[in-house]
Amino acid sequence: MPAVNAKKTTAAASEPATQRANAQPTLPNLANSDAAPLYEKVKRHMSEAILVGEWQPGMVLPNETALAQGFGIAVGTVRRAMSDLVAEGLLSRRRKTGTMVTGRSPHHSLRFFFQYFRLHRADGSLTRSTSEMLSVEHARATTEQATLLQTKPDAEVVKLHRIRHADGKPVMHDRLVLAAERVPGLPRNPAALPQLLYLHLLERYGIRISAVREQIAADLANDEDIALLALSGREAVLTIEEVAYDQAGVPTILGQHRATTRAHIYVNEVR
Repeated sequence: MPAVNAKKTTAAASEPATQRANAQPTLPNLANSDAAPLYEKVKRHMSEAILVGEWQPGMVLPNETALAQGFGIAVGTVRRAMSDLVAEGLLSRRRKTGTMVTGRSPHHSLRFFFQYFRLHRADGSLTRSTSEMLSVEHARATTEQATLLQTKPDAEVVKLHRIRHADGKPVMHDRLVLAAERVPGLPRNPAALPQLLYLHLLERYGIRISAVREQIAADLANDEDIALLALSGREAVLTIEEVAYDQAGVPTILGQHRATTRAHIYVNEVR
């Protein structure tokens, strides 16, 4: 995660100009990292730093040239990423001050919805989750799955099962179902699937998730929940039934999520 020697406006105003000019950010070199577009990598790193509180509201960022040198990429790539974050409300540009962190916007875009998870800490702060793919299976769609995915009966589907960790603890496991014809060549080895599955769907298949319909309920933990989420017994768990739609309004992903809320609360701020 990039750590930037950015300053709050009030502090910056009282410091010598030469000291502010010489402040050097510590940034990861993104030129040779994963295959995502470079400007998307920059957005990912910068938005993470803001959303999880590493870059506080009021911090003034280094200029585009300094950021580009730190990331090891072109200035134009940084400028494009920052323009997107300004449009999303995470950054603002001020004539005399420069580019400033505005803080986490009150509503998350769908990009943040899938990247950052909807379980927050009890104090409301956002937590970064990591995921581990447990299994990838190919099967025939059930009648219900075929209906929800608007595919032909008995069509082949891909079934994914993964577990999410937050703050070092297992908090949710997900079962996802996609029509196999939408994702030809999707790796069958769980270890080969990227953590950011929805970003992979966009980059590899052009599938952009544009809307989500959820049904939320409570249930008692079953044996699988107890084992995967390290529960002590038949505790209450949060359940989420989800249908995700692509940019054309076609139902694309069926999701079933089961989560423990012992240390987290569910927050949905998507618009």
